[in-house]
Amino acid sequence: MAEGESRRIARELMSEPHIRGRRISVRQVYALVEDRGENPETVADRYDLDVADVYHALAYYHDHPREMREAEREREDAIVDFHESIDRPEGIDPDAA
Repeated sequence: MAEGESRRIARELMSEPHIRGRRISVRQVYALVEDRGENPETVADRYDLDVADVYHALAYYHDHPREMREAEREREDAIVDFHESIDRPEGIDPDAA
C-alpha cells in the first residue's frame, strides 16, 4: 500500500473514494454526518459499518479536499447530464412549481 493510502478507503468499486468493500462513498458519509448532523454511530449501524470506518471516511474527506471537490463536481456534472438526457414532452418543466 502506497504512502498516504488508507486500508479502509478504496476506489475499487466506484469512481470516487468509498469504504473498502462497500458501496458507500466518503462523500456520502461526510454528507450524513457533517451536513445532516447524523451521529457517526447511527451511520455505522444503518450501513452495517464499523464506527472506525465512518471516522476514517471523515478523516479522508478532510485530508483530501481537492479530490473531494473534484468528486462532487463530477457528481454534479453527471446529474446535469442525466437531467438533460431525459426526453420530456414539450412544455413540461420538472423545476416549475
